[in-house]
Amino acid sequence: MFRYTALRFGLIVACFGVIWGLVRVRLLPAGLGDSNYLWVALLSLVISAPLSWVLLRGAREQAALKVSERVDRTRLNFAASVGQEDEADDAARASSAPTAAAGAGTATAAATPADSEPHTA
Repeated sequence: MFRYTALRFGLIVACFGVIWGLVRVRLLPAGLGDSNYLWVALLSLVISAPLSWVLLRGAREQAALKVSERVDRTRLNFAASVGQEDEADDAARASSAPTAAAGAGTATAAATPADSEPHTA
């Protein structure tokens, strides 16, 4: 990825140099007033875009392949961590389930005699 970015930046700088030279020898029009460098910068960006599409195809495809591999690796790691969390949650629920059932049984037994007493009005 860094290689493609460096090549792309280098292509922009090279286009800037060529266009600046062409403007200095008056083969291309200069910008209005003090906007000469802005004109050259914008024109170099516009010209370098299609050039990079053609000239940097191999570097771009390698960068895209690396990004794709990194995304796939992240997805696999995420799926593995989700599975581990699910197993930990299931284990925690399984270990706390008998304790909760025993506590619920005690609460039910304690509530039963109170309910069986007659109510006086």
